[in-house]
Amino acid sequence: MVITYSSNKKTKTTIKNFLLLEVNTWKKQYINTFLSNKANVIMFICNHCPYVKHINIELVRLSNEFMKKEISFIAINSNNSEKYPEDSPKNMKKISIKYNYQFPYFFDDKQEAAKYYGAKCTPEFFIFLRKDKLYYHGQFDDSRPSNKIPVTGMSIRNALQNIIDNNLIKNYPIVNSSCGCNIKWNS
Repeated sequence: MVITYSSNKKTKTTIKNFLLLEVNTWKKQYINTFLSNKANVIMFICNHCPYVKHINIELVRLSNEFMKKEISFIAINSNNSEKYPEDSPKNMKKISIKYNYQFPYFFDDKQEAAKYYGAKCTPEFFIFLRKDKLYYHGQFDDSRPSNKIPVTGMSIRNALQNIIDNNLIKNYPIVNSSCGCNIKWNS
C-alpha cells in the first residue's frame, strides 16, 4: 500500500456526465441520472483500501442521513481491477450489498472520471453545489486506520450542513487534503 495525498490545489471543476457501469443495476448509466439540484457528493472509493474500509460504516450512515435532505452521493471506483481483483465490478457489487449502499457505485474502467476530477487516492471526496460549483474537496474526517481518532465524517458533515443551512464559506472550494491508497492506474 502506498499512502497518497489528494491534491491541495483549489480547482473549479464542474460535474461531468460520464457513462459508467453501475454495479448495483449492472447497467451502464449516466452519472447525471443520480444528481440532485441541491448538492452532490462524488466520492472515489474502492473495496481493498484499508482507509475506505475504516470509514465504510460511517460513510453509509452519513450518506443515508444526507440523502434524506436531497443531497446525492455517487461512488466511483477507478482502480485497475486486473491487478487488483478485489476491486472488480463483481466484488464491488458484493461490497455494496454487504454495506447496503443506497448510492450508486460506478466502475470507471477507463479511469476517465478519476483523471477528470484529478482524484489521486481513496477515499477522496468532491462536494458540488448543484451540478456546477465545487464547494469542498478532500477528506471524510481526521480519522485514519493508524490513529485513535473516531470516525465521524465531520469534514464532510460540516460542509454539507453549511450547504443545507445556506451558510456557505465565501472563499470556496474548501480544500482539506485526504490521504489513503493511491488510485491503481492502468498501465
